[in-house]
Amino acid sequence: MLIVTALGGNALLRRGQPMTSENQRENIRVAARALAPVARQHDMVVGHGNGPQVGLLALQGAAYTDVETYPLDVLDAETEGMIGYMIEQELGNLLPFERPFATLLTMIEVDPKDPAFANPTKFIGPVYGKETADRLAAEKGWVFKQDGDRWRRVVASPEPKRIFELRPIKWLLEHNTIVIAAGGGGIPAAYAPGANRKLGGVECVIDKDLATELLARELKADLYVMLTDADAVYVDWGKPTQRAIRRASPDALSAMSFAAGSMGPKVDAACRFAKATGKAAAIGALGDLERIIAGEAGTTVSSTASGIVLAR
Repeated sequence: MLIVTALGGNALLRRGQPMTSENQRENIRVAARALAPVARQHDMVVGHGNGPQVGLLALQGAAYTDVETYPLDVLDAETEGMIGYMIEQELGNLLPFERPFATLLTMIEVDPKDPAFANPTKFIGPVYGKETADRLAAEKGWVFKQDGDRWRRVVASPEPKRIFELRPIKWLLEHNTIVIAAGGGGIPAAYAPGANRKLGGVECVIDKDLATELLARELKADLYVMLTDADAVYVDWGKPTQRAIRRASPDALSAMSFAAGSMGPKVDAACRFAKATGKAAAIGALGDLERIIAGEAGTTVSSTASGIVLAR
């Protein structure tokens, strides 16, 4: 099978954890242990989030006042290289030397007129207390929204429209390569208006679940799996009545409401893939990957499912 996976940015750098290179590498090492057994048996594309990482780079850039902070599209490209490098190294340490790897900087087209630019929703960077968030908003002009009991910076997250590097990704897969692509939702790009149609970067962060769903669909993947720090999609999340959804049809699941800043985009991406391809998408915990593929863990979204089936 061809399996496209999307590693959550918070699974690679856990919420509230110091954002050190050592912590990130250790978390990627854990991720590699989950991915390696599957990569031995299947073709694989690995996507990943970059919310904590791109936010950290923006903070580091803002601390150097001699030049303007680099725009988000450039920071997206930097995180693709940084995280891809670590994934290649740690996964390569577990697989035969003969198995090739490639990390592709992946440009993805967005519409500059997307309404998302008027309503930023994508969380990036670390969490803050209210007082610190208010100070940073005043100093830097950043927008903050509440994330649980803390506050995080939010930026625009427009719809992904087209993946520019699709042909080299297909070529690499045909040559048995494990491909790391669309990292952090890819590098957002758009054509400037006018006859010349010059391509340039856009100040935003594309949601990595929607970007990897588009990639999985375009590659005709057999399974699309979003791996996060939650073991499944839940009804009544955070309440005494919460229960995991084991299986769901895309129509039934898309009729439910989930948080826009966390599980919402994952559910949306899973439903899109299942509806468009007739194949299955799944959401679950990184450590459960093999059981998710077997249908024994996580939440599987498939057009063959009937309504919502809750875990016992």
